[in-house]
Amino acid sequence: MAAVITEDNVYSEAEVNGAPPADGEGQEQLRGPDGNIQGQVEEFLGPHPDYDEEEEERKYYRRKRLGVVKNVVGASCGGMIVYSVYMGLLQMQLILHYDETYREVKYGTLGLEDIDNKMLMGINVTPIVGLLYTPVLIRFLGTKWMMFLASGIYALFVSTNYWERYYTLVPSAVAIGIVIVPLWASLGNYITRMAQQYYEYVNYKDEHVQEQKKPPKGAFHPYIIIFQSVFYIVFHLSFVFAEFPMVLFLNYYLNDYKHTLYKVPQCGASGKGVIENLNKTVLHSLPRSLLLIEVESVLMGAAFLAMLIFLVLCGAAYRPTEEIDLRSIGWGNIFQLPFKHLRDYRLRLLCPFFIFSGFEMLFAVQGIILSYGVCTVGMEKLWLLVMVYGLSSSICSGLALALLRLPRQIILLVGAFVHFVLIITLMCWSPPPREPSYLPYLLVLSALWGLGTALNKTGLSTLLGMLYEDKERLDFVFTIYHWWQAIAIFIVYLWSALPMRAKLGLLLLTLIVASFCYVQMERRLAKRIPFRLPRIPRPRHKVKGYRYLEEENSDESDTDLSDVDDEEKDEDERELVEEDRNTDDDSQGSPGPERSRVRDRRRKNDNAAYEQAGEREDYVHHTRD
Repeated sequence: MAAVITEDNVYSEAEVNGAPPADGEGQEQLRGPDGNIQGQVEEFLGPHPDYDEEEEERKYYRRKRLGVVKNVVGASCGGMIVYSVYMGLLQMQLILHYDETYREVKYGTLGLEDIDNKMLMGINVTPIVGLLYTPVLIRFLGTKWMMFLASGIYALFVSTNYWERYYTLVPSAVAIGIVIVPLWASLGNYITRMAQQYYEYVNYKDEHVQEQKKPPKGAFHPYIIIFQSVFYIVFHLSFVFAEFPMVLFLNYYLNDYKHTLYKVPQCGASGKGVIENLNKTVLHSLPRSLLLIEVESVLMGAAFLAMLIFLVLCGAAYRPTEEIDLRSIGWGNIFQLPFKHLRDYRLRLLCPFFIFSGFEMLFAVQGIILSYGVCTVGMEKLWLLVMVYGLSSSICSGLALALLRLPRQIILLVGAFVHFVLIITLMCWSPPPREPSYLPYLLVLSALWGLGTALNKTGLSTLLGMLYEDKERLDFVFTIYHWWQAIAIFIVYLWSALPMRAKLGLLLLTLIVASFCYVQMERRLAKRIPFRLPRIPRPRHKVKGYRYLEEENSDESDTDLSDVDDEEKDEDERELVEEDRNTDDDSQGSPGPERSRVRDRRRKNDNAAYEQAGEREDYVHHTRD
């Protein structure tokens, strides 16, 4: 058979006849007309000629920054919706259950008033033990899932109102009391962590970010200020949305002020309790049960929406390996960490401000809005007073952005000054009951108290983020903050029957002590007095790839594979303890050069142990094969 030889033929006639081609001829024909085939492979597998690595990297980090913004907005909206539903439902429930006719007609001898007292006790008393279990919950669930679980508990509270009984309302109220401190600790830590991540995604080209080193002091501050301000601007709108059930539904069934305040003798500073001798019938007609179910269904839908926002829009605060780090240090260490943080004098001196923060928040409702506002103009104006307070708090939370240009002491001290002036004014003012003409003055009072609340809440959260910017996990710091707030709310719950001037006196005393302690803290920091910064214990596990593997139990001899000599371990521990005791003055609690050397040596030993373990595994597999 004759062989047809063309340019595209690879084999020659001799090859067709069975003889192998000559070396040079075969190689030349294997190359083909387009040159070396190796070059074609490299061209095919290599980067696209139009690929711009720097531009793709810039787009990647831009998407990351947008993801962080989405997380902050999602957490803010989720928290706002949760508390809008919770406060709106609780307000409507307490007003309906207070009315004597409603209780007798709807529930007879069920004892709704007693159930409401037990429910309020569960909400206000349970959080005082929150310091004991909050770190454990956050360790077990993580930051994001803690927020999701807490929003689910609030949704559970809404669902129990479909069937109002002791065994539904009281347990759900206790559950809310349990998750209040973990929810707020997780929210505060989540917003601060997002600020740290945003800084890393903006400055991804910097050497200290690429090598995961400590950033310059104050690098996170602008982002912490902006993110905390955005959170409280959105969250304080919950007071506005919480009044929607009142405006759109319940307000049509309320009696006017002449009836509800008929027996009220005095208001304001001269009063006692919340509203003395308030009429037991505040409704002129009872709302239909079907209409109540429709309102509760809308609130239930909003609660589920908040759960979906936390689940879908909020990304993880930490990488999986970082969450594993927290779970690998033991339950005992997790339980002790909040108490260890209290050894830091900065946190101890801020505790009076934490207590005042809880006082003023609840006094805004019990004192300003009820004892001064409703007592004077009637319950039909309750929604307006609360809305003005919420709008003022939301708008004035944006004033915290002034910290981008002003010293950090300004916000807290200005807020304390506003509260000081208002408390002195309230101690001298007793508006007469049943006087709607005083409404403009009460609205101004609510707006000014909202200003103080905004500066206090935003200032404290921002200050904690700035003081502990070196710590990646602020769960424990915010746990202490909101635990003291819960203690203060419990005290306000206990003092509700006291005369108004006694309440204002305690509030004023707490404010003076809080301001004095805060000034002392700033003076100590200005003098560079060292503080004790707690250190999260180092996890006891190996790193291999992206998985954390426990130490394998084997009967084989491991004498050559020991991680670190015992003497070197003892030396490292002694140096770390000494470094903890003598905190570096210049960095105010940051790790010094000795700790860096110890960590470098440990990292080298870990790497050496990892390589030895890998060689050992390769040897074992080879011998088995």
